[in-house]
Amino acid sequence: MTTRRKLIREIEAALRAVAVPADAEPMRAYMKSEMPYLGVKKPARTAALKAVFAAHLPLREADLWDTALALWKGASHRELRYAATDLIRHRTHRAHVHSGHLDAAEVMIVSGAWWDHVDEIAAHVVGEMLRKDPGMKKAMRAWSTDDDLWKRRTSILCQLRFKDALDQALLRDCMAPSLDAKEFFLRKAIGWALRDHARVDPDWVRAYVKEHEDRLSGLSRREALKHL
Repeated sequence: MTTRRKLIREIEAALRAVAVPADAEPMRAYMKSEMPYLGVKKPARTAALKAVFAAHLPLREADLWDTALALWKGASHRELRYAATDLIRHRTHRAHVHSGHLDAAEVMIVSGAWWDHVDEIAAHVVGEMLRKDPGMKKAMRAWSTDDDLWKRRTSILCQLRFKDALDQALLRDCMAPSLDAKEFFLRKAIGWALRDHARVDPDWVRAYVKEHEDRLSGLSRREALKHL
């Protein structure tokens, strides 16, 4: 058995061992998921994967992304996709998260197509890639106009953890194509990104909201000014 297959089997076995079947349907219903759940909440998932990861990690860079994508694409239950993201985000793999793997992240974003997957990948995977490679700004600007709303959401949220390192011009450019959008998840993303940046530069956020008050949705404005 290859290392990849062995690790995937151990991840699935560990999650199944701690699953609470009675939780599976409420979790699926809450997330409006077509893919079923095993019934493993995040604390239990983290604890279950700790021993598996300790025994196998770190992986070589190619093995990491091959394993994560195989786990993601072959997932029978939603927790297995969460585990794929956990694997990529593991502290021993930080050096392996860079713009050379943006295509893999894109596969996960487009096929994940819901906020629980996309927001984690946007802030912690794509954001890490962008932090290391400013050349990715071109890709984020392209994503901001993409037909796929989850790529557009990612372009808006990818600087969530940047604090005073946030590129305001990039944020402005990535929000602009979605200012008139009717989609809840784009309106919410704009408000969230502005609210997060307001902790660092409240005056900039106030000025931005005032400048675009005729185009920003009520949801975006409320989120942006929530703590101001």
